[in-house]
Amino acid sequence: IINISSVSVIWIGGNRIGAGEMEIGAMVAYLTYLIQILFAVVMVTFMVSMIPRAAVAAERVVEVLDTESTVRQPDSPVTQVAERGTLEFRDVGFAYPGAERPVLCNLSFRVEAGTTTAIIGSTGAGKTTLVNLVSRLADATDGTVLVDGVDVRELDLDLLWSTVGYVPQKPFLFSGTVASNLKYGRPDASDGELWEALEVAQASSFVQSMPDGVESPITQGGTNVSGGQRQRLCIARALVVKPEIYVFDDSFSALDLATDARLRAALKPHTADAAVLIVAQRVSTIVDADQILVLEDGEIIGRGTHEQLLETCPTYIEIVESQIGQGAVA
Repeated sequence: IINISSVSVIWIGGNRIGAGEMEIGAMVAYLTYLIQILFAVVMVTFMVSMIPRAAVAAERVVEVLDTESTVRQPDSPVTQVAERGTLEFRDVGFAYPGAERPVLCNLSFRVEAGTTTAIIGSTGAGKTTLVNLVSRLADATDGTVLVDGVDVRELDLDLLWSTVGYVPQKPFLFSGTVASNLKYGRPDASDGELWEALEVAQASSFVQSMPDGVESPITQGGTNVSGGQRQRLCIARALVVKPEIYVFDDSFSALDLATDARLRAALKPHTADAAVLIVAQRVSTIVDADQILVLEDGEIIGRGTHEQLLETCPTYIEIVESQIGQGAVA
């Protein structure tokens, strides 16, 4: 419409100017006013189409903001615990709201301080859901999850989160510096403790090569470092806190085998007094664990050491054969 109107004004105005019935300035002024009016109409039309879309979006945002979290601070939280560095699942089950079947069923195991328990299984077996229950990212719908001998739903949230050091499956860094990210769970950590954690996490070399060391900037989400570097920084962040329970949710997947081996070797003395729960896809990451749980469709179908499972669990044997080969299993 704007183009047709402009061409019409110039056509008619040009003929009138040619006939001496109109000045050039009058035609230019008329054309300018016409375009301004039409652009205003376009903007009004645009606003009319945007208002209902914005109203729907606002309703959805308000619904989210008004939704109360299902994970709440208990009315009378437990702040004193008798045990230290223990994690236990007692007949734990979990189902997402509206799901046809539960994700986890009748899980029971215990992780003692100074031991490592590993969880392995196929994609969608429920491994990440399981570890989310430890730090109350969700609450079990059946059974009980106990940290230091106390139901996590009764523990003080600050005490729970300071007891559990959680490294998620998808590592995330916040905008700031390397140091501010490492101090996220423990702001009073010294530079020496930061470098110690970076050394254990096999991250000290690339941090030293950064322009400002631990004061080097990190973008939101850690997009200015690689996936492996991001994962190692998240591991170092958990190490700085020095928790009683470490939960690694497939936190070594982005590392090459050599770095993975060095990290696990350096991790052993650092976590010697803590309970360690590792979710992994690679057998090489968990072969030395004190206890390995094989998860399938939300249920534990195998339990034992690497050697024991090679004799008793067909699913574990299949996983080992697919990664290492039949000769290694034999």
